Amino acid sequence: MKYKALKKAIVLLADGTRFFGKSVGIDGSSFGEICFNTGMTGYQEIFTDPSYFGQIMVTTNTHIGNYGTLDFDSQSSGIKISGLICKNFSYVQTRPSSKVDLFSYFKNQKKVVISDVDTRALVSYIRDNGAMNAVITTEINKIDEINIKLKGLPSMEGLELASKVSTKKPYFIGNPNSKYKVSALDLGIKQNILNHFSKRDIYTKVFPYNSKFEELSEWKPDGYFISNGPGDPEPLKSAQLLAKKIIQKNLPLFGICLGHQVIALANNVPTYKMFNGHRGINHPVFNHQLGKGEITSQNHGFAIDKESAKLNPDIIITHSHLNDDTVAGIEIKNKKCFSVQYHPEAAPGPNDSNYLFDKFIQLMKK
Repeated sequence: MKYKALKKAIVLLADGTRFFGKSVGIDGSSFGEICFNTGMTGYQEIFTDPSYFGQIMVTTNTHIGNYGTLDFDSQSSGIKISGLICKNFSYVQTRPSSKVDLFSYFKNQKKVVISDVDTRALVSYIRDNGAMNAVITTEINKIDEINIKLKGLPSMEGLELASKVSTKKPYFIGNPNSKYKVSALDLGIKQNILNHFSKRDIYTKVFPYNSKFEELSEWKPDGYFISNGPGDPEPLKSAQLLAKKIIQKNLPLFGICLGHQVIALANNVPTYKMFNGHRGINHPVFNHQLGKGEITSQNHGFAIDKESAKLNPDIIITHSHLNDDTVAGIEIKNKKCFSVQYHPEAAPGPNDSNYLFDKFIQLMKK
């Protein structure tokens, strides 16, 4: 069945700037911080990544929806972005294994999508003016009312969102007879991280975002993991205290993205909100320890302060982003703790960063 995008739609930015498009057939309004992703593929992984909770996604690839959806590609229980802005929305899917087209996927989860937007102009505007709150809407007759609501939307800076996407109760993933046991703090964990653990003979117990060290350690794990997730890391005081206790006891600890930022804060290295952030599957990172480059998948709007990290006697900067020289990875001196500001579980093309999971295994062996 073919759908026609007839109804007019608007992208309204917090500074009053407007971009025009059409509804793909799902009416309503969606609010959030606007951001863009430069990935040419992997749109379902992006839409279901809990780290994007509270954000409106602009896709820079021209065609979205052409290969439909597949349950295996989802990184969580459903769509986590607030809404989608694209150039050409494809109602027809061509992948034989796909069971649900993208239109039905979004409609079933009541998420607003608008297409026929000049996404090149919109992305250029965001790059020049920074990430900001926005709304996408088909309710053009209510635009003044919607604008008032937009102005009252809180900034992502200082916003705690991990509680919105974290599990409500602990659960297990993997084979109970695995060689290793890991306690994972769920700040918005991606399914493929858990898949990588299972492939490496790890049985994982996943805990809610505000769980205490005593709860994670009662299970007697071989190692600890702090996951990716949405929002500002600074309000996550409980997670920072957890990281500090694990590090003090010199137990194996691995952090990804938001987990990386939490570990930095636990070591008195501050974080800051980036002008635009890094979101895409083509981000080059340099590994200072191996002297090699990695092509990485990234999704973050916050970063750790480089100068503070350099001055901290307990911190080793292990990775740097080659585009802007931001910190992409750290280790804690004389401790079994490391973290990265990118997604080693993703496959941006090469699998350059998979070794980080093996590094975690080596720490647990010791």
